Amino acid sequence: MTSPNDQHQSSSTGERTGERPLRIVIGADTFSPDVNGAARFAERLAAGLVRRGHEVHIVAPAGSAKFGTWQETHEGQRMTVHRLFSLRWYPHDWLRFAMPWTIKRNAAKILDQVKPDVVHFQSHIIVGRGLSIEAEKRGIRMVATNHIMPDNILDFTLIPAKTQEWLVREQWQAAKKCFVRASAVTTPTRKAAEFLEEFTGLTGVHAVSCGIEANLYTPSFEPKPNTILFVGRVTTEKQIDVLIRALATLPAELDARLDIVGGGDQRKHLEQLVEQLGLGDRVTFLGKVSDADLKAAYTNAKVFAMPSIAELQSIATMEAMASGLPIVAADAMALPHLVHDGENGYLFTPGSVEELAERLRTVLTASPEEYRRLQDASLTGVEVHDIERTLNTFEALYRGERVAEQSAEADVPATDPATESA
Repeated sequence: MTSPNDQHQSSSTGERTGERPLRIVIGADTFSPDVNGAARFAERLAAGLVRRGHEVHIVAPAGSAKFGTWQETHEGQRMTVHRLFSLRWYPHDWLRFAMPWTIKRNAAKILDQVKPDVVHFQSHIIVGRGLSIEAEKRGIRMVATNHIMPDNILDFTLIPAKTQEWLVREQWQAAKKCFVRASAVTTPTRKAAEFLEEFTGLTGVHAVSCGIEANLYTPSFEPKPNTILFVGRVTTEKQIDVLIRALATLPAELDARLDIVGGGDQRKHLEQLVEQLGLGDRVTFLGKVSDADLKAAYTNAKVFAMPSIAELQSIATMEAMASGLPIVAADAMALPHLVHDGENGYLFTPGSVEELAERLRTVLTASPEEYRRLQDASLTGVEVHDIERTLNTFEALYRGERVAEQSAEADVPATDPATESA
């Protein structure tokens, strides 16, 4: 099949000067106030583009019964948001979707009003599907980004396992039909790009880091209590139960505690597990928190744990790295691209309570010198994921230019002991 890159032209990913601003439509099935990797990426991307002088329009489901078009502020930047009538997706506790039977009509109306230079859709489920169909009719350039594992979506249904397998295959085919309309397709990591190519038959998928503003996070080099932090959706694929069970096996003298930031359908189940294990005074479910409280949680933690088996990148892990935290993560999907065993943290066999506990103990009992080495490696490793690099790449893709492969999986250099700070 034709590569999504065939229509690209010249090469440039540097700072852009003297070129006219673009009018960009970003379509997303999940957007603020939703708290997940895809929503946060779309929000940061949009804000960064506005900051660079582009006109950005967001098309996303309404977060409540109120829908329409208005100005919203995200990441300190004003942008136009087209909120579509939506209904909550059961049994998920907050996710809402626009109506599939009206999405083409809504997409056509918005595109005819906005007349964008480019459409960038974030998934193929509903909003992206509608925008891609109508943008193709109008000859509007498209860029697509995939954040979705179909298996994860089906976690929130009551569909039998055998039927789910068939639906996963159908979803990948639906993704192919949607993404093939785009002249460039991206996903956050090389591993995720290979996964998308394998299951859809697409070729030339770009690995482009979601990116973060690392300077917004504050590392602490002062002594801290043994607080383990998890940030993310409280859902099945995150395997938070493995983390809770690992906490229960740690030596009592460590006085280790676990803070869980995020909401999801598994919270009640996990709260019951905490009570069964007698950890009620050591595990805190913080739910959704403000940006300020989230950043404070990163700063005050001793180690960040990510037991998930389905991360296409893990923005939360990058935020923890930018906060100078050692990381203990499952050796699954894209996490090994962020966590280099023995350098900025440790990997463990997915689902292994014993290995996770041992890796956590190693960090929590590290000498001050060893702990600082792990911190410094995290801070160095996150530099390649700077949001400005991501914005440069997408600007080039929007303009139809060829781009060099972004080094989203660059090695995390080990700190030279000879240059360690005290």
